[in-house]
Amino acid sequence: MKPMGRDPRILSLAAEVAVSPEQNVPVILLKLKEIINNTPFGSSELKKVKQDIYCYDLIQYCLLVLSQDCSRIQGGWTTISQLTQILSHCCVGLEPGEDAEEFYNELLPSAVENFLVLGRQLQTCFINAAKGEEKDALLHFFEIVTDSLFWLLGGHVQLIQNVLRSDHFLHLLQTDNVQVGSTVMTMLQNILQINSGDLLRIEVKTLHSILDEVVFKLLSTPSPVIRSTATRLLLLMAKSHQEILILLRLSACYKGLRSLLNKQEPGTEFSQELRQLIGLLSPKVYQEVEEQKLHQAACLIQAYWKGFQTRKRLKKLPSAVITLQRSFRSKRTKMLLKLSRQKEEEDCRLQLQLQRQRAMRLSRELRLSMLEIVHPGQVEKHNREIEEKSALIIQKHWRGYRERKNFRQQRPSLVEYKAAVTLQRATLKFLAKCRKKKKLFAPWQELRELTDARRVELKQQVDDYIRRHPGSEVSDVISRELHSQAQERLQHYFMGRALEERAQQHREALMARISTNIEQLMKAPSLKEAEGKEPELFLSRSRPVAAKAKQAHLTTLKHIQAPWWKKLGEEARDEIDVPKDELSIELGTLFIGGTKPP
Repeated sequence: MKPMGRDPRILSLAAEVAVSPEQNVPVILLKLKEIINNTPFGSSELKKVKQDIYCYDLIQYCLLVLSQDCSRIQGGWTTISQLTQILSHCCVGLEPGEDAEEFYNELLPSAVENFLVLGRQLQTCFINAAKGEEKDALLHFFEIVTDSLFWLLGGHVQLIQNVLRSDHFLHLLQTDNVQVGSTVMTMLQNILQINSGDLLRIEVKTLHSILDEVVFKLLSTPSPVIRSTATRLLLLMAKSHQEILILLRLSACYKGLRSLLNKQEPGTEFSQELRQLIGLLSPKVYQEVEEQKLHQAACLIQAYWKGFQTRKRLKKLPSAVITLQRSFRSKRTKMLLKLSRQKEEEDCRLQLQLQRQRAMRLSRELRLSMLEIVHPGQVEKHNREIEEKSALIIQKHWRGYRERKNFRQQRPSLVEYKAAVTLQRATLKFLAKCRKKKKLFAPWQELRELTDARRVELKQQVDDYIRRHPGSEVSDVISRELHSQAQERLQHYFMGRALEERAQQHREALMARISTNIEQLMKAPSLKEAEGKEPELFLSRSRPVAAKAKQAHLTTLKHIQAPWWKKLGEEARDEIDVPKDELSIELGTLFIGGTKPP
């Protein structure tokens, strides 16, 4: 990676490192700390300085120095601790550019490993040191190294797995020294607060080793500092991961952990965290954890099922997209067609307006020419006639507009009247059928019994009538002829009755068709707004009506297409004033056709 803008300080430092002997390189690299501290934190200038340091391989030099024996380095642990700070600060916030793979896969893991090795070396020197001042200095250097490691892990979270899987970290955690153990567990707690998910990604054996060491320090260490740190660390691990909580609750390795925790001293500083940990290990909390685990399993199943459904819908997506595209294109075609029609109508309207203006101009010129021809004494009479014709035309249009407006206002009442007539007709038919059925199926009313005196009286009346009106004797042949004539007349009556019923049914069907046509015409939109099959509502199946309409249409067209000079002598047509009552009655039974004036 080549630097774009070179920092002269970094360039001179790199040149000095290149020409200096090996034993002087660590001291020269300490100058990087001054350069980094003098640059504002978080600025673009600091990023540029870090890129220059990486480009001139000064970070690799720091790694090489840290991998050497500390006894061969000038300044000893002081120089090494400062180099760890320089290395961690240079690696955090650095953008490697083209060498990103090498930086993330090789340089950073090796830096973490070197920090852990230095921590183990400092741990060994601290345990073997005899003097108190030397121990304090080594502990200070150990804290600097751990802080540098934590700073590096905070900038590169993916390195936490490397730390947890390292045997050096496990050895650091297994120390018996109170100060070193407290520092290591505090660093582990801070690491888990950054990203606790990496704890479940390590091997089960390593996880058990870390848990065993934390539980051992909690239960067997007399130091309250170690026990407090271990309690907080174990509580954080149990709260962060249900798997660890279940492991502490069910595993045979930690059987009796809750009872041992209950035996701890209640008056300690970390008694609140200890009570929380004991509460988490109780059976009630375990049941809640199990329910939460089942809930998570159900959510996982639902997620898989929803994913399957989504993939299934995605497979059908092309056909849906094709359908959507087809509908969109059809809608766009209709819209373009509508716009073209509107444009054509606008053009026609403009042309018609121009034609009217041209005709008006020609008519005015003609009037002027006629006024020049007419005798001066006849001009006033001619103007009066023109004014009367104009007034008649205006009156005709105004009356037509007024009647059409009244008709539109009366349309709801006409519809209601037609509906009432239909209901009345149906009701009357229903009542007539009911009366007819009642007459046919009425029960037989027996006659009252006759008395003997009434029977004798009736017999005497019959005998008197026969005596006054003697009947002529008729032979059998004449009786048969009369009977045959009666049968023929009865048959003729029944045949005529059937034809009459058919004619009546035909008349009722025609009336129903006329009513339907009237209803459709009332509800139909105007011809300008009609679309699709709506213009078919204005068609009639009756041949006489169609012929009359065609004749009226042709006559109107001839009249419209006639030149204007043929219309000059036309008189205004007499208006026929039809009473509104007769108009509503006529509209209730039959449709009155006509043409709308232009």
